[in-house]
Amino acid sequence: MENIILQTNGLSVRYGRQLALDHVSIRLKEKHIYGFIGENGAGKTTLMRVLTGLRYPTSGNFSLFGKTTASDILRMRRYIGSTIEAPTLYPDFSAFQNLELQRTLIGNPDKNICDELLRLVNLHEERNKRVRKFSMGMKQRLAIAMALIGKPKLLILDEPINGLDPKNISELRTMLKKLNEEKNVTLFISSHMLNELYLLATDYFIIHKGKIIESLTHDALDSKCRQYIRIKTAELPRCITIIDHELENAEYTVIDDETLHLFSYTDKSEIVSQVLVSNQIVTKEFSVSEQSLEEYFLHVTGGDGNV
Repeated sequence: MENIILQTNGLSVRYGRQLALDHVSIRLKEKHIYGFIGENGAGKTTLMRVLTGLRYPTSGNFSLFGKTTASDILRMRRYIGSTIEAPTLYPDFSAFQNLELQRTLIGNPDKNICDELLRLVNLHEERNKRVRKFSMGMKQRLAIAMALIGKPKLLILDEPINGLDPKNISELRTMLKKLNEEKNVTLFISSHMLNELYLLATDYFIIHKGKIIESLTHDALDSKCRQYIRIKTAELPRCITIIDHELENAEYTVIDDETLHLFSYTDKSEIVSQVLVSNQIVTKEFSVSEQSLEEYFLHVTGGDGNV
């Protein structure tokens, strides 16, 4: 049976009249990689701040590694590593000095771990450079190394890909998978780059306006990311009228002024094509595709806001 390392029960956070988290209940299982998806302001960072002790919930509770009392949760937080919002680094210290200070503060006796982590995040050659001279991507990688200094069992990362170029993103993905598979680290990661989360996560939580609206495994997501016929035409209003009139029980979503996704008739696309041609609809694009994670997110939230 898989161990539940974290469970929230009806967590709510209120800022004045605004309900930032609305009765959030989730479970994190040991050795899984969770992608946490939501628009800006949906509550992603607020939940991470509550879990790491940076914010108290207004109501609700949670357990951490099976512990439920405030004193036990505080003690068990030593097994959490995190980067929340902007990396907290000392700009006039070198990369090595930042890590060494963190090692000392948390009481890790392993004096070799700083160099090990700098190699892990590909910063060892920059170990003596002052952090103020680092790029955003280098700071992100150093922040992840800082989060790993205590050898955590749960790693909570808020937008870890921010500022990284494609090569560094690929290296980070490989590193996080290695931590998960070889060190049994459970990961809870938010990111705007949903296609990258798709390549990494085993499970997903989708949060919208403070509520968890869906939780699903990677396999379940694959089964729900439905095929659709992408139709692009300058005559979209007339095209929609024709589809409604001539294709029974047609299900579609309008993407923009010229584009719609038709979810029905994907196995009979030739019928759709014939209907459009016979009604003299000129298409700029007509193709059968499959929803990406980003498209699925927009579908279930019913919007096109910033993730």
